[in-house]
Amino acid sequence: MNDHLVLVIKYRRKVINQAQMFQNIGEKYNTTLLEWNHDYDHVHALFKAHSKTGLSKFINAYKSASSRIIKKEFPPVRKQLWKVNFGSRSFCLITTGSAPIHVVKQYIENQGKK
Repeated sequence: MNDHLVLVIKYRRKVINQAQMFQNIGEKYNTTLLEWNHDYDHVHALFKAHSKTGLSKFINAYKSASSRIIKKEFPPVRKQLWKVNFGSRSFCLITTGSAPIHVVKQYIENQGKK
């Protein structure tokens, strides 16, 4: 089964591409990134996870690690944050179920296009 994850950047700030980071962290949680794209202030990821993967643990690990790395690699980001968190505490995770995978991929590919 495939999952579609939507993450919003805190304060609706500009997204920094984190696809490789998502893929690297996902390997430790038996997930495979299928598609990644973003609009100005939110990220879409389509991935496949093993049935025994703790998705909330994986997502929280990704959000925590990516926040740390982004703040280290892009110091000006720290000045734009009121608190230490880079991403919003919430997220939207949708199991694609019986939706054709090519339709979901196309939707994600079109993110950021006007």
